[in-house]
Amino acid sequence: MDLTSFITSFGTSFVIFVVLVLIFTALSRKPSNAMVYYPNPISKGLDPFEGGKRTKSPIGWIREAFSASEADVIAAGGVDAAVYLVFLSTVLGILVFSGVLLLPALLPIAGTDDALRLASRNNKTAGNYSEIEKLAMGNVQGKSKRLWAFMLGVYWVSIVTYYILWKSYKHVSNLRATAKSNPKPRPEDFTILVRDVPSLTSDQSIKDRVDSYFRRLHPDTFYRSMVVTDQKEANKIYNSLEGYKKKLAHAEAVFAESKAASKPEGARPTMRTGFLGLVGSKVDTINHCNEKIKELVPKLDAEQKISLQDKQQRAALIFFNSRVAAAAAAQTIHAQMIDTWTVLEAPDPRAVIWPNLSMRLYMRQIRQAIVYTVVFLTVVFYMIPIAFISAFTTLANLERLAPFLKKVVEQPELRTILEAYLPQIILIIFLALLPALLMFLSKSEGIASESHAMRAAAGKYFYFVVFNVFIGFTISGTLWNSLKSILNHPKGIVSLLASSLPGNATFFLTFVALKFFVGYGLELSRLVPLIIFHLKKKFLCKTEEEIKEAWAPGDIGFATRVPNDMLIVTIVLCYSVIAPLIIPFGAIYFGLGWLVAKNQMLRVYIPNYESNGRMWPHMHTRIIAALIVYQITMFGFMLLKEFYYAPFLLVLVPISLIYSIITKNRFYKSFAVTPLEVAAGELKEIPNMEAIYAAYIPKCLKPEKLEDVELFEDAQSHATSRATSF
Repeated sequence: MDLTSFITSFGTSFVIFVVLVLIFTALSRKPSNAMVYYPNPISKGLDPFEGGKRTKSPIGWIREAFSASEADVIAAGGVDAAVYLVFLSTVLGILVFSGVLLLPALLPIAGTDDALRLASRNNKTAGNYSEIEKLAMGNVQGKSKRLWAFMLGVYWVSIVTYYILWKSYKHVSNLRATAKSNPKPRPEDFTILVRDVPSLTSDQSIKDRVDSYFRRLHPDTFYRSMVVTDQKEANKIYNSLEGYKKKLAHAEAVFAESKAASKPEGARPTMRTGFLGLVGSKVDTINHCNEKIKELVPKLDAEQKISLQDKQQRAALIFFNSRVAAAAAAQTIHAQMIDTWTVLEAPDPRAVIWPNLSMRLYMRQIRQAIVYTVVFLTVVFYMIPIAFISAFTTLANLERLAPFLKKVVEQPELRTILEAYLPQIILIIFLALLPALLMFLSKSEGIASESHAMRAAAGKYFYFVVFNVFIGFTISGTLWNSLKSILNHPKGIVSLLASSLPGNATFFLTFVALKFFVGYGLELSRLVPLIIFHLKKKFLCKTEEEIKEAWAPGDIGFATRVPNDMLIVTIVLCYSVIAPLIIPFGAIYFGLGWLVAKNQMLRVYIPNYESNGRMWPHMHTRIIAALIVYQITMFGFMLLKEFYYAPFLLVLVPISLIYSIITKNRFYKSFAVTPLEVAAGELKEIPNMEAIYAAYIPKCLKPEKLEDVELFEDAQSHATSRATSF
């Protein structure tokens, strides 16, 4: 990509961002749009415009984001939101402190050399280089003493990363400890999850076995247990019942509206009983829904009793009367055999994946092996279409593969636009197809909670984007010619990657710019959710509940957001010394991302569950992985430059590994389990154990009143089936 295309891409991306910010400023001030731009405070019963607090200028939201404290973020979005902001600020700090030294030192050293000019003189085909490439390491001649500066730059980036990551890990650990010792009692703090309940005797139910086992081991602190049941059928009936209740409310609202709009008797709404309401006999909607509700209520009651008594599974939630007792039990080996009485801390009640809880240990291990095999094959074979697309969208290859487009592509104005945007846009669209598959695969492993599944999916997505986007796009131009040599000599991918990096520097510069300007602009303006909300409100929503569902934004989506950020971390680190100009772009990405994410967490996103920063070790490990990729790549690039002292860079790889082990030993254990000194924090009120127990009752089995919880527990205790078939 030449300098003109780069300036075109950057300039238009900036203009789009400014336009989107102005749109956000104008639209967010209108009360009719409050439910799109301020759903978080509205969900808490707050008035977002109270005291005139609204964005009155294009930069007003920046001032408000800066002024909000970390405690404000935790109050609005939880500890997970605050930890994500720590991640963004950590990477921003790494880039700023790295750039302070690298930019003034390396740019003049590279810019005053003439490797590219000499190559152009010796080989005319090598003369296609831009002004940007003159400021990169590719312009430094091989064996030059100037390469010492670039080697020291790698050491500087590594040291800065080690220091800032350590400080951040300590800060997040303190945030998690503060949250876990919160004086306000939470259900998960008094609960553990036990899986792999062993085989039963003929005269004992699962409920009896669980109660007797934990009452014997924890006689003073055991409160009660809740056996997991097969609730698939009950959940199906419950969802159907809730659906008919919503249809009934909608139909009644339509009927009431017709009375006011036309004649006094109104027009009763009708529906068809077949597929999606498109086929079948036509019936009166209100009467039909009332009949279905009357039919399903007793059916649900009967199925609830069957689920509680006859469908008990080999898993249970165990409740203790103190946080310390629950924390101690969660990190204690209860059985001699590892495949029985497996215990772990209970997740947030909102995050439980009920169908997975009863899955046995060996089945979970088999599923995990299958899932990782599928992910590996996906990572490997997904590179083929990505490499094809990246090669196809290179204009030179486009002209060769599709000669009939040559006249169109050669038009200067169109060529500039295509070079600036086509590859990046296609890459972003291609990446959007994968997250749902990875989340499905993660849940298929038998993971117990949504938060854990999210971390697992994010990890898979990270490795995918590194191998298929960063490596795949970097070597795509030479992939087809080099595939055979890579298969015969896998170690050659390091040198191939190193030799391909300089030529793709400008592509990744524009990719990062497109991500932060257009991506953050669209997120801030919320144009798509705004349009969808108003269309639903005008044509579909007739009740308050439907309107609430229309504007509910959900959570921030860490499963895709974090890996995409990690891709930028990997790109910027790997190019930080090769092409130092990428550092300001990376800093803008994470700085602007911090501002936008903080604004959205305070105003927009509503967390679905809370894991108290459990995502941080995942983030930390991936940053170290990106750093190691960077160090190995720089070693390969130094070898290509025939720099004799390149092996000194290999020293950094074991240092990074040792650093990772030290930080894990120092901090990770307190993330995996709750330290007893943290759990021993004083409570400001006596916990309501009935409410804690009720919080874990699935919706499809939950009694309507809290005082009926005893009936729920009693139903489980009087199981008629001994479940010997499990």
